[in-house]
Order: sequence, then C-alpha cells, then structure tokens
Amino acid sequence: MKPHLSLGLIGGIAAALFILLSSSLFVVTQGEVALVLRFGAVQSPEDPVKQAGLHIKLPLIDDVVRFDARLLDVDPPAEQVILADQKRIVVDSYTRFRIRDPLQFYQAVRTEEVARARLREIVNNANRRVLGSAMLPSVLSPEREQIMKEIQKQANEAAKPLGIDVVDVRIRRADLPPETSQAIFKRMESERQREAAEARAQGQERAFEIRAGADRERVVISAEAQRQSQILRGQGENEAAKIYADAFQADPQFYGFYRSLQAYRMSLADSNTTFVLTPDSEFFKYFGKGLGAH
Repeated sequence: MKPHLSLGLIGGIAAALFILLSSSLFVVTQGEVALVLRFGAVQSPEDPVKQAGLHIKLPLIDDVVRFDARLLDVDPPAEQVILADQKRIVVDSYTRFRIRDPLQFYQAVRTEEVARARLREIVNNANRRVLGSAMLPSVLSPEREQIMKEIQKQANEAAKPLGIDVVDVRIRRADLPPETSQAIFKRMESERQREAAEARAQGQERAFEIRAGADRERVVISAEAQRQSQILRGQGENEAAKIYADAFQADPQFYGFYRSLQAYRMSLADSNTTFVLTPDSEFFKYFGKGLGAH
C-alpha cells in the first residue's frame, strides 16, 4: 500500500506543479500588448507588456488582458448631415485608430467593442460639426481632402481621453438623400427643358432672319435679273428692228414675202382655225403666183 500511496502523491504533486507552472506563464503574440491585473488592479501601469514572447505572472492571482496593437477600424452607419447651405447629404465614412495607451484605454472603455461604439459617436459628431460649416460644392471638390483632415483632427482630440489615436477618417460616399436627389433631378430636367425651349426659340428666330434675308436677296436678284433682261430685250428688239429696216430697204418685196410667210405660219398653225376669205384676198397674194406677183 505504501508504494502505491507514494506514487499517487508524486503524481498529484506533479499535476499540481504543472497546473501551477502553466498558470504562471502567458504568451504575448506579435501585434499585441498586454496588461497584467492583480485583483483587478494593473501591476505595471508604466510598462505594459509589449514584447512578443513568453512571460511570467503569479498563478491563480494575476489576470492578463490583451489588446490589439495594430491599426483597427470603425465603420459607422451612414448618417444624414445638414451642410452650411442647408443641403442634406448622407455621409458614409470609416475610421482607423490605434490604442495609444493600453492602461488609459482599459480604464476608459475596457474592451474594443465599447471603444468602437464610443468612437462611432465621436466621429459622427465631428462629421456634423465640420460638414455643418461646409458647402456642397466643397464636399464634392478637391477641398474634400481638407475637410476629412479636419474631421480626423477633431475626432483625434475627442478620443485622447480613451487612450486612442485616430489615425485617419475617410468619407467614402457623400450622396444626396433619395427624395432630395429626385427633386434636384426634376429641377435639372425642368432647367434643361427651359434651356432647350430657349435654344429652339433662338434657332427659330435666327431661321426667320436667315429666311427673310434670303427672300430679300432673292427679290433683289430677281429684280436685277428682270431689269437686265428688259435692257437686253430692248437692245435685242432695237437690233432686230434695225435689221428689219435694213432688210426692208435692201429688198422691200422679199421683206413683204417673208412677213406674209410668218403670218401664214402663225394663223394656220392651229388645225381648228377656219378662215372665210375670197380667193383674190390680199392675204393670199403669194399663193399660186411668183415672187414678183402683186
């Protein structure tokens, strides 16, 4: 019995030592920072455990609280903000922060979840303050970068009591509310329709001016053409009369014969024309006779 009792005692002592040893060690990974708490109080507030590796604490007495030392982010829900020109926009932003003072962080908010909730409120308040003094064109222009820097600056100042550094605040989207967008769209549509109607009216007015100018020019050209034609016709008739006069003086008998042939052609061209004349009429003096007959 005694050997068995000795082995059991040794095993129990070994197990107790193992538990004691394992509870006295803790690991801090890369990118973490830890606080050692004894009965809820921080043991080394000036020197949180930041070095990665294996560390020692009092077993069953000390507790270890770990925090992420890397950049963390907060993605608050989009909120509606009224700008300085009374325009309403829906702002969707995100924030990056880092735990600057683990002890202050632990005393102020305890956990990252609480810190994110507090930081959402801080950033939203900064958004309302900064954007409340900005105009819509500034938010939609390169000035937006300066606006985001000012939001980050104000949020960082407000987050200092939490042991947090706000590294960056970015506005991903700044949209008009749906009802405002629809109203603006209708107003823009009305404005474009007004401009189109004005452009059409100006075009019609210009078309009338061009058409009136063309008509006026046509009348002038037509009048000038008629004047020139009358002059040329008069000159032609004068020339023809001169030729006829010269021809009549050269051979009056042939001229009379030629004029009679023109009269025959003009009067007898229509088959429906009927003449009732005596055979010895002067009109037919060249029919059946020689050129020299009278």
